[in-house]
Amino acid sequence: MANEVETTAERTETQEHQATSLQASLEQVLDNAKFPDANTVVTGKLSPEKITKIAEAGIEHIINLQPDSELTFDEKSAVEAAGIHYTHLPISGADDLKQINLLEFDKALRTHHGKKTLLHCGSGNRVGACIALRTGWLRGRKMDTALERGKEHGLESLEEEVRMRLLVPR
Repeated sequence: MANEVETTAERTETQEHQATSLQASLEQVLDNAKFPDANTVVTGKLSPEKITKIAEAGIEHIINLQPDSELTFDEKSAVEAAGIHYTHLPISGADDLKQINLLEFDKALRTHHGKKTLLHCGSGNRVGACIALRTGWLRGRKMDTALERGKEHGLESLEEEVRMRLLVPR
């Protein structure tokens, strides 16, 4: 029993150290970054220079929610050249917050579960919306829990839209 407690405590300490280390290496590089857990970073737009720093920090997977019209460089090529897995799921705004898109979002997160993942859009707001809807629709959590998870991941101006969508059973 004592070994189990020590192992759990050691695991928690390691996770906290990883989260602190990831945050320390990226908070000065990324705009409006959020670090909701040890393996997740949420931020706004990327640049080739930021991708280099992200790779150095150990990020293993990037999920980009920006549509092509918002991109200013070939992000996919830059990310893959840095040795990072890349998923592009364009979410332009509230109209794209549909269950079919959330299923793809969920699939990308599950496929790379346990990996250090960076999620981004223009500001982090769409990422937060997708996390909240995933939490409510696909994980069956209560609205308050879903909205709180969304806010931890950057949900701001889409909060009312997400709230209305969470009221509709899926």
